[in-house]
Amino acid sequence: MFDLDGHVQHYAWGSRTALPALLGREADGRAWAEVWFGAHPLAPATVPGGERLDAVIAADPAAMLGADVARAFGGRLPYLLKIIAAERPLSLQVHPTRAHAAESFAAENAAGLALDSPLRSYRDANHKPEMLIALTSFTALCGFRAPRRAARILEGLGTALTDRLHALLVQNPTAHGMRAAFRTLVSASLRPSAHAVHQVVEACRARWETGASPSPRIDRSVMLLAEHHPGDPGVVAALLLNPVTLQPGEAMFVPPGALHAYLHGTGLEIMATSDNVLRAGLTPKKVDADEVLQCVSVAAAPPLRVAPERQTPASIAYYAPVDDFELAITQLASPAGGEQALHPIPGSGPRIVLGLEGRTTLETAAGTHLLRAGGAVFVPAADGPLRAAGTGRFAQASVP
Repeated sequence: MFDLDGHVQHYAWGSRTALPALLGREADGRAWAEVWFGAHPLAPATVPGGERLDAVIAADPAAMLGADVARAFGGRLPYLLKIIAAERPLSLQVHPTRAHAAESFAAENAAGLALDSPLRSYRDANHKPEMLIALTSFTALCGFRAPRRAARILEGLGTALTDRLHALLVQNPTAHGMRAAFRTLVSASLRPSAHAVHQVVEACRARWETGASPSPRIDRSVMLLAEHHPGDPGVVAALLLNPVTLQPGEAMFVPPGALHAYLHGTGLEIMATSDNVLRAGLTPKKVDADEVLQCVSVAAAPPLRVAPERQTPASIAYYAPVDDFELAITQLASPAGGEQALHPIPGSGPRIVLGLEGRTTLETAAGTHLLRAGGAVFVPAADGPLRAAGTGRFAQASVP
């Protein structure tokens, strides 16, 4: 087992207190948005001595990953585990399929763009399906509403922009009508003015204050987004999307092509090892409307909630419909008498174990390790079965 030091990302939307508290570190006044526990080359975790996890794996992929995983994923760890703490809304974004990412990454490489260039849209050649498990109440927008329902949300707002969107959806209440409405908001040639966006926000505010809103949640979301991104057409796009609130322990899967924006809360994120984010708005970073429109799915779909399955009396698992990752959460409890019995932990292959609460003793054939809240370890496939004792709570990322 290898101790892991996760890579902290200080994005502006992050909380200044949530992640330092969870990790048992001193808050430093900066926004702590994410901590990455994985082997993505742009921000890999490190092991004692400072060696990068991707380098440790590359030195012996068969032992680190297992022969089957190494063969299936080209000798690379296929997942990335993160803790995310959103104090302010994230960008309105979508992630590409594997085929589209590979093609576009190759094109940007051929154009000579450096991997860290702000002009890039693709940081790697992989897809980026992801699953979020809430640690606190977590709010988001995800996926498009049915066109008729979106038209009902727009009806009566009485602005020129919402009237135009409403007409597109009423005249063609299909995915084609929804694509036309979304294109109206994000396409460079059609993008509405900041004044038009402000009119929509004020109309939502007035409707919400009178108690006449067909969706008070979405009107509140529009007002929240406008506070942080005034004049951004992505604020209006929220009216086309599904609002979602996850309570602690609830999970949501976001497939490639699903338009989404995380709004507020702390959670675990597990995803394919990728940093391909195509932004449609609500951000000071690069917005690539053309790529978003190529990749986005406008089919009406509710947020894809993932129900956990009980593996053992101590462990539940969240299974996503992909081969790259799965995630389990284990809550240990001391038996009467206080003896620290070792419990078999389901799973195999390369694992990353992240302490959430308390103290846990982890044991494999290679040795033992004391895991504290906020600590993380990489368990190579060659270490074999994992057992645990204590009263801790921890998350385990692994490969199906």
